[in-house]
Amino acid sequence: MFKGFRDFIMRGNVLDLAVAVIIGAAFGKIVTSLVNDILMPPLGLALKNVDFSNLFVDLSGGNHATLAEAKAAGDATIAYGAFLNNVIDFLIVAFVIYFLIRGANKLKRAPAPVDPTTKECPFCRTTIPIAATRCPNCTSTL
Repeated sequence: MFKGFRDFIMRGNVLDLAVAVIIGAAFGKIVTSLVNDILMPPLGLALKNVDFSNLFVDLSGGNHATLAEAKAAGDATIAYGAFLNNVIDFLIVAFVIYFLIRGANKLKRAPAPVDPTTKECPFCRTTIPIAATRCPNCTSTL
C-alpha cells in the first residue's frame, strides 16, 4: 500500500502540481497585496475617499461607522467591499495568468522542418534516396 502511494507521489506531474499550488498561493498573496495596498487606495480616492474594504450593509439595522465596529458588536453584515476587492484580485490574477500562458505558448516553437532524405524518380515515380544518380527501379539517369 505504501509503495503504491510512494510511486503516486513521486510521479513528475504530482510533484509539478504541488509546486504549482505552493507558488500559486504565494503569488495570490502578492496580488492581494497589490490590490489592497496599491490599486484600491487611489481608486477609493478617485471615488471621493471610498474605502472598498469598509463598504458593508448592516443587516441588523445598527448604525456602525465601520465594518470592524459592526463585527465587534456581533451584527450580521454583508461586506460587499471585501467582495469587490476579491473580484478585482481574481481579475488581476486571471489577467496575469492569461499573459503568462500566452507567452509560454509563444516560446513553444514548432520543430524545424526536417530536410528530406528521399525524392521521387521523375520517370517511374518511385521513392529513391536523394543522393541517387540512377534510379534502382527503372535504371534511368537522374
